[in-house]
Amino acid sequence: MFARSFGGTTLGVDGLIIDVEVDAAAGLPAFDIVGLPDTAVRESKERVRRAIRNSGVQLRQENVTINLAPASIRKDSPGLDLPIAMGLLAAYGLIPAERLSTSLFMAELSLEGECRGVHGVLPMTIAARNQGLRAVFVAAENANEALLVEGIAVYVLHTLKEAVDFFLGERELSPAVPEEAEAMQQGQEDFADVQGQFQAKRALEIAAAGGHNVLMVGVPGSGKTMLARRMSSILPRLTREEALEVTKIYSIAGLLPPGGGLITERPFRSPHHTTSMVAMIGGGSVPRPGEVTLSHHGVLFLDELPEFSKRTLEVLRQPLEDRAVTIARIHATLTFPSNMILVCAMNPCPCGYYGDEAGGHVCDCTPTEIKRYTRKISGPLLDRIDIHIRVPRVRYEELSATRRAESSAAIRARVETARRRQRERLAPYHLFHNAQMNHAVIRETCPLKPDVQSLLELAFRKFDLSARSYDRIIKVARTIADLAGTDEIAPEHLAEAIKLRSDTELDLG
Repeated sequence: MFARSFGGTTLGVDGLIIDVEVDAAAGLPAFDIVGLPDTAVRESKERVRRAIRNSGVQLRQENVTINLAPASIRKDSPGLDLPIAMGLLAAYGLIPAERLSTSLFMAELSLEGECRGVHGVLPMTIAARNQGLRAVFVAAENANEALLVEGIAVYVLHTLKEAVDFFLGERELSPAVPEEAEAMQQGQEDFADVQGQFQAKRALEIAAAGGHNVLMVGVPGSGKTMLARRMSSILPRLTREEALEVTKIYSIAGLLPPGGGLITERPFRSPHHTTSMVAMIGGGSVPRPGEVTLSHHGVLFLDELPEFSKRTLEVLRQPLEDRAVTIARIHATLTFPSNMILVCAMNPCPCGYYGDEAGGHVCDCTPTEIKRYTRKISGPLLDRIDIHIRVPRVRYEELSATRRAESSAAIRARVETARRRQRERLAPYHLFHNAQMNHAVIRETCPLKPDVQSLLELAFRKFDLSARSYDRIIKVARTIADLAGTDEIAPEHLAEAIKLRSDTELDLG
């Protein structure tokens, strides 16, 4: 007999419904899976046969062929175990085949017939709803994740036997309901813990308000990492649409916390400097998201920037410019989102103490060593970083002060107000913050008065800026004006933006 069930896999950051077509006929015993399965899916035939047998069901020895359609896309999800088992049972006439036509099945099977959770349930459930399916059957670990999607019933399975009994009408299963979400404890990272460093905190506030990238240069122990780790705490709260996007990405990557559920905090990713190019940008035979995508709608922090390999850093150019990364492989070309804020930190020289004579340290690096160290970061990459600031050593008086610094909540309130102004101004262009503006949008939304234009011309010639730097200075100045609550860019706004662009003494090319 022939039967069909529905499973799923992921393609990029989206789900894809797979037609599991099963044909069982008399002939030499065989069990073949076709339709571009990878190793995990090919091995499912052993798990499925033993799971069925250990669930108390005996199958005749027949010639079985299973086709996974569309055949042109590689399938790599062990979650196809359950739809293969259900299709096989329907092909043998052990459960009604017509009852499978409106349901999606997603679970890995143990040899004993238990249902195990899989990655990517959220995007696959969204795809099922969009395709008109009315129910999804998942393992208990994936229930909260699937319940994030409205308009489709979610059933929880613990064993294959439960599914068989349900479709035979011998067991009742009620749709799962969302559990009362526990109040999430707020992170302990707060700008109130950072004493001093007022200029650096101001720069990060501007970066958060406009979505700008930041480079911090300072001596060891000046607080660069401490500042960067608090960047997420001053970003606007995730909207539900943004939270769903982030949760989809983490679902596919298998990084959701136990129990699943919606991610409500903006991501903060801090990969080690030994991270490979593929881990940073994403890839693999079936492309998976990398760090630039895992930090989507959040912060990607690169500490000790010159210690990263040059290849790893250079692949950041496209995602920083396009806010997306396209990965081409033999079987598919996929685009992953990467709308993140890049925050980088580095020492001014190999020993770390160049320019810190006032702190009692003498730099023993030669000019050649300093140049070689800073030139590990290419001019085109630096050009894509809007704000360049020097982070000085913290003074004793600042560290010993008893008055607590301004909290992240107070800074976030100003950031959210500035973001609202930007959304209203950029709504006709379908943009959300200033860093997303291109040259054409800048010309239309950021007119400069003659005195401001003269100041910008002076800076352009003095610092030998590129066309990209010209645009980025205007975007930062526009953000400073938004924080000030003004509609026009004033000379003081532009002057601060220029200082934030030229404060590190690095060669910008």
